[in-house]
Amino acid sequence: MTAAQHLTIRPGDPTDAPAVLRLLDDATAWLVAQGRTGQWGTEPASADPRRIAQADTWAGSGGLWLAVLGERPVGALVVGAATEYVPAATEPELYVNLLVTDRAYTGQAIGGRLLAHAAELARDRGVGLLRVDCYAGGDGALVRWYERQGFTRTDPFTVRRPGREPWPGQVLARRLP
Repeated sequence: MTAAQHLTIRPGDPTDAPAVLRLLDDATAWLVAQGRTGQWGTEPASADPRRIAQADTWAGSGGLWLAVLGERPVGALVVGAATEYVPAATEPELYVNLLVTDRAYTGQAIGGRLLAHAAELARDRGVGLLRVDCYAGGDGALVRWYERQGFTRTDPFTVRRPGREPWPGQVLARRLP
């Protein structure tokens, strides 16, 4: 059996902000080790006051869900309203604001399970559209991963960041039956 078969998904709460930051830190370190610094940079989220505040907001939003093996969070999903830098949807939607998984469990379908949970949440709310945005730079591997999860590219965008390189992004959508 794979780790993902023993996976539970539970709602997050304000006490889970450190777990979100740990997942982000581990993912950032993994990206840096791969030479992929364009997505989240090189510094740990836990050392960035803006990212700490963001994790606190997510943890208290009611939109945080954690994938857990035993007592250990191995993935985080945040759903809610679309971010301000992407084109607005023309119909009701549920937006994936964050999806991050523990790199120690790569290949265990944790991200896919969390996205399936997001789709269930959308259906429960009577919403037929699930959208997400992601880093579209580098070799485009992240965009292709979302496409393998049933999403379709919609709107490319660029986030301008003072004193830093622009961040290329891609919005993807998945229609729900």
